[in-house]
Amino acid sequence: MTAATLRSHTAKDLAQMARQNGIAGWHSMRKDELVKQLVQLARKRSLSKNGSNGANGNAATNGIARKTNPRVQQKIDQLKRKLASAKNLAKSCPDQPASTHKEDRLVVMVRDPYWLHAFWELSQRSVDRAQAAMGQHWHAAQPVLRVYRMEEAGTSNLEQDIVIHGGVSNWYIDVQDPPQEYRMEIGYLAENDSFYCLTRSNTVQTPPAGTSDAVDDNWTHVAEQADRIFAMSGGYSPQGTSRELQELLEERLRRPLGTPMNTRYGSGAGDILQKSGEMPFAVDAEVIVYGAADRDAHVTLKGEPIQLRADGTFAVRVSLPDKRQVIPIVASSGDGVEQRTIILAVERNTKVMETKVRDITAR
Repeated sequence: MTAATLRSHTAKDLAQMARQNGIAGWHSMRKDELVKQLVQLARKRSLSKNGSNGANGNAATNGIARKTNPRVQQKIDQLKRKLASAKNLAKSCPDQPASTHKEDRLVVMVRDPYWLHAFWELSQRSVDRAQAAMGQHWHAAQPVLRVYRMEEAGTSNLEQDIVIHGGVSNWYIDVQDPPQEYRMEIGYLAENDSFYCLTRSNTVQTPPAGTSDAVDDNWTHVAEQADRIFAMSGGYSPQGTSRELQELLEERLRRPLGTPMNTRYGSGAGDILQKSGEMPFAVDAEVIVYGAADRDAHVTLKGEPIQLRADGTFAVRVSLPDKRQVIPIVASSGDGVEQRTIILAVERNTKVMETKVRDITAR
């Protein structure tokens, strides 16, 4: 087998052939080095057969062409698929806009109390480094997204390992017991449980249960609620904004994100600053009352009937004036025999603080 023939094989095929022929250090060799070692091995075996053409052919057949064995070929095919998966892991999704970001990054965003959304961008160079570092364990390693739950003492506990497949660059993760703080890592997990980390994410905290806006059919695109996601994912936290999170959202939305003091010089800011008089500002509030009853029950809120869903659940918006109010919710059985009442007492106390005017010309 000639060097030209060997170069037509992939590096994984050559590594497998080198391992089968007992070539030392095969797992750290590049493709050209593997070709050179295999050619030298074939020549040595050819010389041991007195240099005859027939012996040379037998040496090549016995030493290198053994890959035609069905079991060996099946293993090689598996390694080819593994290589394709590794390459796909370093690519973006087809439906994602092209990014000029050249560094590895893993960004986590909070969707609601029970769902996180992870997005990553990895370079082929990082995957190659993982392959070299893991050595012989690389061939059986799987790409994994690791989810850690952060504790108050600053420690972290491994929550779950999610095996991801090639061709994707984002993943939805369901989490429990909100509010909780999470961080993630992406990398390769070997059969011996060793883990090679490619990059780490920002730290996020899920909101308390009940703060999701699911009664409004929840939002479906990040662009529609980018500022809300940015805030829930730690964008305005005292610890500081995640640079990767802000860069990712600003790339996708093509507009700045951050506090008004950081973004006030954006498009149209000059016109706003030149206006005289007080800045228009008003705040109002509502209460969402939700619950569940027998689907045949008759439910009222403040004497007004409530329409139940097919499973007996309901959700109603109630105005919240600036005072204390009592909200009775009454459920009657379908036959009218049994009646149950639950009373909610809520109070709103709005306080308007003194206006502060900053001198932006002094900076």
